[in-house]
Amino acid sequence: MIRVLLFMSLSFLAFTSAQAQNASAERGATLFQSECARCHVQADIEMRISMNWLGKPANELHQKIMSTMPAETPGSLSPAQYLDLTAYVLQMASTTGSIENLSIAQLADFTINQGTAAEGPDYMPWANINGSLNANRYSPLEQINASNVKDLQIAWRWKADNFGPRPEGLNVTSPIMVDGVLYATAGTTRNVVAIDAESGQTLWMWRPMEGERFEGSPRKNSGKGVAYWTDGQRKVIFVVTPGYFMAALDANTGLPVESFADGGILDLTAGLRLSPVRDDLDVTLTFPPTIVGDVIVVGAAHQVSMRPPHADNIKGDVRAFDARTGELLWTHRNIPGPGDKGYDTWLNDSALTTGNGGVWTAMSADPELGLIYLPVEAGTGDRYGGDRPGNNLFTTSIVALDYRTGAYKWHFQHIHHDIWDYDTPSTPILADLPDGKKVLVQLTKQAFAFVLDRATGEPIWEIKERAVPQTDVPGEWTSPTQPHPTKPPAYDRQGVSDADLVNFTPEILAKAREAVKPYRMGEFFAPPSLATAADGTSGTLSLPGTLGGSNWEGGAYDPDTGMLYIPSRTEVAVLSLVPGAEFSTVDWIQGPARTPTVDGIPVIMPPWGRITAMNLNTGDIDWTMANADTPERVANHPLLQGVEIPRTGIPTRAGLLVTKSLLFAGEGQGGNPVFRAHDKATGEILAEIALPASQTGLPMTYTQNGKQYIVMAVSGSGPAEIVALALPN
Repeated sequence: MIRVLLFMSLSFLAFTSAQAQNASAERGATLFQSECARCHVQADIEMRISMNWLGKPANELHQKIMSTMPAETPGSLSPAQYLDLTAYVLQMASTTGSIENLSIAQLADFTINQGTAAEGPDYMPWANINGSLNANRYSPLEQINASNVKDLQIAWRWKADNFGPRPEGLNVTSPIMVDGVLYATAGTTRNVVAIDAESGQTLWMWRPMEGERFEGSPRKNSGKGVAYWTDGQRKVIFVVTPGYFMAALDANTGLPVESFADGGILDLTAGLRLSPVRDDLDVTLTFPPTIVGDVIVVGAAHQVSMRPPHADNIKGDVRAFDARTGELLWTHRNIPGPGDKGYDTWLNDSALTTGNGGVWTAMSADPELGLIYLPVEAGTGDRYGGDRPGNNLFTTSIVALDYRTGAYKWHFQHIHHDIWDYDTPSTPILADLPDGKKVLVQLTKQAFAFVLDRATGEPIWEIKERAVPQTDVPGEWTSPTQPHPTKPPAYDRQGVSDADLVNFTPEILAKAREAVKPYRMGEFFAPPSLATAADGTSGTLSLPGTLGGSNWEGGAYDPDTGMLYIPSRTEVAVLSLVPGAEFSTVDWIQGPARTPTVDGIPVIMPPWGRITAMNLNTGDIDWTMANADTPERVANHPLLQGVEIPRTGIPTRAGLLVTKSLLFAGEGQGGNPVFRAHDKATGEILAEIALPASQTGLPMTYTQNGKQYIVMAVSGSGPAEIVALALPN
């Protein structure tokens, strides 16, 4: 009994001692480096605090950190250590005030960031192509709000005239901003540039020197941007080049980091599963790698595979590397090998002789779950898959892996045996719903939003396998069913029928019917057909078309309301097949694909591009609107003289950004030079801001020295630029 009492007394003393110990951010910094830095960088911490913790008592944050950190062993530290971690986290996030020297008992009386929300933080980064690893494209900033957004003006313009061997007409880079510096890509050689976030001044530039590898690249362009990593001391920018090297650059100087790989450069072609029938290196990547903790995960892209020379090609394996050294950590085979999970879904051992199947877009990750999410494209080719019968896992799927080991956790295939080029186009969105549910939303070219539990992959709403039209192309194989979510509904039109044809006037409808006579009117999931079919048709009309629906731009999610905003386009594609003949060893390849029109008017009813507000709390669509005004060539068309038509939108996909106060939208590549602010609840246009050219890179926002900026790449009127919008001083 005495021993028990003594133990209880000592335990009580230890507990009260821990409670009495006051917070130390200095001790917390040491703990953070040893326990947390492998998963969390400063920019991530700043974003999480600003999005989720402003106005809340610090004891709630302390409890959250205790229950979730470190990710592998939550709760393994002492309460006093967690107190120090909380102090350091708040210091990193530049919150107003400090809990330095406070005890655990005093945390309940400390409100995080006691400054007013309207003032906003002095500094808030945008450290990922999509804002953060959750791909929400959301910022809690509201210095720019409904009352003043009409006053936005251009703060500075950065011109890409002299970057690359010739002036660049199209740039789709999405800059990131960390520590007052923007990092972006420019020029066909994919130069990396550092730009002062307040003035637009060029600070440094790095140019890859790739020689033949550049000349042989399947995608020579400026790419979508860069990735940022820090361990709290080193700050590094990573970029994948057109020739498929990955460069690690010192964020302060632009010089290669000598300790990474071979003097700062990693050859990503090393170790690939190459095709035995092709001599060229058909592999690259236009998106930045995805970095989780100290792990860099890299995908692969290839040439468009409408008319592939062979059914076989380089396989688009996903690989992870150590951020410090470039050492290979793991490889995931999206096209499995013998004995791998999913190999049996490739009939006749066709996985051995099929290529592509990469991740060409950005990935998302949940460090707390330890998962990275891979949006995987189709196998070779895009229009004919007779050489790869079967459902073809893990192509056209979302695959969840342990980001540290590459271990498989779950997958969901949204297209079986893809022959529509409906490859997974955008970053999976990780949405924390207001009711606490944590979901993954995959937007697709077929205009479905698949909503899954992101820990397990289980559907939030039932997904049914429904019968779909079958092929009559000799040698082709089609899946008898395809997945259809019961909720949410499709956010763009699916399938083409007489009821979809443009009918502004009886004359226009008659012309539309005549224009589509050469083709099969394709119901949803109707497969490609021969350009010289037995029924006399020249291919199948498909809606959504090859470019979506959705595409790489993805959507923007508002965690405050549970609303997801989605850009999409409504444009018919012609799926026609001709013999491979002298062009290819594949039996059938894409044939003539000129989309029918009515004297230049799209053959289907508008809107031809739209923005949809999808309520993830209910699985319903709250509102939808055209993404642009009616083009003058349509409004003034001779066939429409005296006819009133609705706002039609245009067949582009808007680049979206959502903030605490507003939804922002450009018109995307091919759109007009205008940037709009919308009411998030209704879609009402609150302001239209003129741009030098149309928005082509995704818009992002940040604050530096207390001033909020909105930045994006614009193209279409001379050489491409990066422009910053801000309120007048």
